[in-house]
Amino acid sequence: MFTINAVTVRLGGRTIIDGASATIPPGGRIGLIGRNGAGKSTLMKVLVGQLDPDDGSVDMPKRTRLGYIAQEAPSGQTTPFEAVLAADTERAALLEEAEHCVDPHRLGDVHERLLAIDAYSAPSRAAIILTGLGFDEAMQAQPLDSFSGGWKMRVALAALLFSAPDVLLLDEPSNHLDLESTLWLENFLKNYPGTLLVISHERDLLNNVVDSILHLQGGKLTLYPGNYDAFEAQRAERAAQLAAAKASQDAQRARLQDYVARNSARASTAKQAQSRAKMLAKMQPIAALMEDPSLSFDFPSPKEMRPPLITLDLAAVGYNDKPILQRLNLRIDPDDRIALLGRNGNGKTTLARLLAAQLPALDGSMRASGQMTVGYFTQYQVEELAGGDTPLEHMTRAMPGAAPGAVRAQLGRFGFSGNRATTKVGSLSGGERARLALALITRDAPNLLILDEPTNHLDVDAREALVQALNAFDGAVILISHDRHMVELTADRLVLVDNGTAADYAGSMEDYIDFVLGRNQPKGDARPKAEKKDRKAAAEARELARQAAKAVSDAEAVIARWQKQLSAIDQAMFAPGDAAKDLRDLTMGELSRRRGDVLRELEQAEQQWLNASEALEQQTA
Repeated sequence: MFTINAVTVRLGGRTIIDGASATIPPGGRIGLIGRNGAGKSTLMKVLVGQLDPDDGSVDMPKRTRLGYIAQEAPSGQTTPFEAVLAADTERAALLEEAEHCVDPHRLGDVHERLLAIDAYSAPSRAAIILTGLGFDEAMQAQPLDSFSGGWKMRVALAALLFSAPDVLLLDEPSNHLDLESTLWLENFLKNYPGTLLVISHERDLLNNVVDSILHLQGGKLTLYPGNYDAFEAQRAERAAQLAAAKASQDAQRARLQDYVARNSARASTAKQAQSRAKMLAKMQPIAALMEDPSLSFDFPSPKEMRPPLITLDLAAVGYNDKPILQRLNLRIDPDDRIALLGRNGNGKTTLARLLAAQLPALDGSMRASGQMTVGYFTQYQVEELAGGDTPLEHMTRAMPGAAPGAVRAQLGRFGFSGNRATTKVGSLSGGERARLALALITRDAPNLLILDEPTNHLDVDAREALVQALNAFDGAVILISHDRHMVELTADRLVLVDNGTAADYAGSMEDYIDFVLGRNQPKGDARPKAEKKDRKAAAEARELARQAAKAVSDAEAVIARWQKQLSAIDQAMFAPGDAAKDLRDLTMGELSRRRGDVLRELEQAEQQWLNASEALEQQTA
C-alpha cells in the first residue's frame, strides 16, 4: 500500500495539484484519469521522486521497487534483447558474481537466489515481451540506434515490464503502439501480479484491466471503485444530482431576491428583508458542470458525390521505386467507414498516403474522382504547428481570401472561439493542438477524411466526442488507430494490411482481436476441412452480417443528423441570438412546422435502426 498525503505542486506560479490525497491498496489496479493538463504526469513524477511536492508527502513501504519509463529512450549499439535483459539488475549482478565467486557457500546462495527469481527463464520471457510489442527475431538482434524514437520507447516499455517492479507506473503506455501491440499489452497487464497505476485514455484498457479509477480534477484526487464504465455511471449520477441541486438553489435565490426587492422599502418588513439579503450573501453558489470547448468537433458537410471516390486496380505503392504494397484492389465509396488493421511497419501509413495522393501508384492504376477533396491528418501536422502563432493566424493563412467570419466559424467548429482563437499555439495542450490540426485539414469540407492515429493527445471525453463527430460526418472515413473503442464505434469495414498487400477482412473486430491474441484458433489436425461450398456459404454469411452492420451504422448516422437538426431548431426557438444563420429569421410558426417535419423523419430513422438491428442480430445469432 502507498499513500498520497495532501500533496500540493506548483509550477510556474500556478497550482497544478492542490492538497490531493489517496490511498492505493497493495495489488490495486488503478487507472489515473483526468482532462488534458489536469496534472496526471506531474503526479506520476512526484510518485517516483522526480519532482518534490511543495507540500504533502508520498508514503510507501521500505524497499518497494517502483517501475517507471525514463523520459529518454534507450540508444547505442545494444540490441533490444540485451537492453531488456539488463533491466533486471539483480539478475545481471548475480550472474556476474556467479562467474567469479570462489566461496562455495556464497556461490550456493547466489544460485539459490537465481532460482528464486526464475533467472534462467529470463531470455525466454524477454523474447516473449519483445515479440508481443512488435519485435520479430531479427529486430531483437539489431542495434538500438537503427530504430526510430517510437520503437526505442517500445524497448523502454519492454524493459520495464520485464523488470516486474512491485509498483508498475505507466504513463500513456499505448501511445507508441499499434492496435496489435496494444491488445497484447492489455492482456499482459491483466495478469500483472504487482500494483498497477496507469495513466491512460484507452477506454477498453480502463475497462478490462483496472479495478479502480483515480480521478484528478481541480487539483484533487477522488478514488472510484470499478472500471471506467462504472466511473462514468457514477459521474453521470453526480452530474444529475448537481444539476438538481443547482436548480433548487436557483429557485430559492430567485424567491429571496424577489422578497428583498418587494419588502426592503417598507418599515414593517425591512428587518426581514435585511435578514434574507444576508442569507443571499452567504449562499454559496453551486457551480454547474461547464461544457468544455475542448470536446468540440464538428466536421463540415461535404458536397454529395457519386461513387466511387477512389478505385485501386492492381496498384503498387512504395518509396524510391521500391514497392511496399502490391496487388491492391480496393474501392472507396462516399459512405465508407474503413479501419486499416495491421502491425506498424506493414504499410498502413503508406496506403493512406497513396489514397491521399501524397504518393503515386508505382504500378497498376488509381482512379479518383476529379472533384474529390481529402483531409489527411497525421501526428506530424500536430508537431509542426508554429508555437508562436495563434489558431486564428494558422487558419487565416490556410484560408486565403476567406472572410474573417468564415475563418472564425471554422475555428469555432473545433472549440476555438473568443480568446481561444488568439491564444499562442505553444500555450495549447496536446489535445487542443490536435483539434487545431483537424480544423485545418477540414477547412474545405473534404469528401474523404484519412485519420492516422488521431487520438494520441486526446483524453477519454475528447475521444468520445470525436467518435460522435465522425459518426455524424457525411463523407467517407479511413481510420488508423490503436483505440479499438473508436474503431468499433466508427468503422463498418475492416481492411487488413499484411504480407505486402491490403484486402478486406471478412471477420468482425472481435474476430480480429481473437486472431491477434491467438484465441479460439484451430490447431493442427483439429482444423475442419471445409468443402468449397461450405466456405462459400460462410463467406456469404459474413458478407450479409457486414451489410447488416453497415445498415445499423448508416441508420445511426442518419439519427445523429436529424437529432442535430432538432437541437438547432430548439436553439432557434428558445435562444434565437445563438441560432444558426438559416434559422434565425424564421418565425415561431415556421420553426414549429419544421420541428414537426424533423421529428417525423427522426421517428422513421429510428424505426429503420430498429429493423437493421434486428437483421444484424439474426445474422450474428
